[in-house]
Amino acid sequence: MKKSLLALSLFAAVGAAQAEGQPVTVIVTSASTMTQGVALVLTNQMQAQGGQVHVLLCDKAGDLALKGAGGEKLKPQDVTPAQLLDSAMKKGATASVCALYLPNTGHTPDQLKDGISAAKPDAQGRALLEPQRKVMAF
Repeated sequence: MKKSLLALSLFAAVGAAQAEGQPVTVIVTSASTMTQGVALVLTNQMQAQGGQVHVLLCDKAGDLALKGAGGEKLKPQDVTPAQLLDSAMKKGATASVCALYLPNTGHTPDQLKDGISAAKPDAQGRALLEPQRKVMAF
């Protein structure tokens, strides 16, 4: 029993060490509140476990980047996806809207929340090709 607990503790410590500094890109395009919510809950969880997370928002999910973004509250925490994004950014996550979002929605850069800008395709492409980067799309 003690050996099993020790092995489990070591496994957990190694897993936490591997997550420390792990670069992750979370791409969110879905208009679904629940899908946006789970993407951002997982973003916050990866960040809490040491991941360096960047959130790329496009299509209807880009609206989360707008100042004053509201939305439907999700149970059990009664928070909106926009609030989950704000929480992740306060803890160090970065976020951008895809390069197509602003010119195709009529929104302007000054309508974006502080700290959010339009992604540059060349830089975003380079980041996505990093061998150690995990990429998740919702």
